[in-house]
Amino acid sequence: MTNTSLFVVGLFACLAWAGLLSANEPLLGDTERGRRVFDQSGGCSCHTNYSKEGRNAPVLAGGRALSTPFGIYYSTNITPDLETGIGRMSDAEFITAMQEGIAPDGQNYFPIFPYTSFTGMSDQDLVDLRAYLSTLPPVKRVNKPADVMPPFSWRWGVSLWKWLNFKAGRWQPDPSRSEIWNRGDYLVNSPSHCGECHTPRDWTGGLDRSMWLAGSSDGPEGELAPNITSDSKTGIGSWHLRDLIWFLETGFKPDGDDTQGLMSEMIEHGYAKLPQADLEAIATYLKSVPPIDHRVQAHSSE
Repeated sequence: MTNTSLFVVGLFACLAWAGLLSANEPLLGDTERGRRVFDQSGGCSCHTNYSKEGRNAPVLAGGRALSTPFGIYYSTNITPDLETGIGRMSDAEFITAMQEGIAPDGQNYFPIFPYTSFTGMSDQDLVDLRAYLSTLPPVKRVNKPADVMPPFSWRWGVSLWKWLNFKAGRWQPDPSRSEIWNRGDYLVNSPSHCGECHTPRDWTGGLDRSMWLAGSSDGPEGELAPNITSDSKTGIGSWHLRDLIWFLETGFKPDGDDTQGLMSEMIEHGYAKLPQADLEAIATYLKSVPPIDHRVQAHSSE
């Protein structure tokens, strides 16, 4: 073998070894990028009990009652407190929780935790989010157990629920679509988890994907979650791109009315802080969602 051949073989060996080392290196979290991911999620507003404790509620300390047709679940403490929060959780455990819905002790999380959307998030975004959460003040507050009827209170039963309703996997871009559309698709359906509230659910609590984003009568805290497909009568089809961006910045609709409840909190503590590029991407994607004629109405009291 010539010296040139030996050099080429050696070079490829070094490159392969460098690639192997790079693949095995742990991802490093960036707090600035993590803050942006936090905002994309609506400021994780479900984890702060603004609805009962007002603006003085300890941020991300949990305890918020989330009413569902199956009973009441309480949001968890996701501050970096070592005893009652997620301070002892490793990056790998955090990623597994978000993408797989599995706790560090191996138990399933109840699907009130929207890992059905977060499963699409990239490892890097999650490590960045974890880094940002670690910079926030720890709050010692013990998590409240769910007040839910069996079998929906049985964690082992969540495995069956997952088999029926959950498919883990990272988001993949659509090469036939534009870069801004793909960015919006990722944001809406992964970190911003819009479908979790704006899509009706079946009798098991699984998302009815044939009615994606068409609105739900069983929104968070008993609220109606409106149709956000491009249907002109029952959705947001008559809204212009700028109307959507303005709504995400301010909470005001084109007719001057403002949103209330949890959505207003997600805007104030998250979406309103996003850069224009993200807001435009979200609006671009939502304008492309196929129209579904579905007027959301409250359940009959009879």
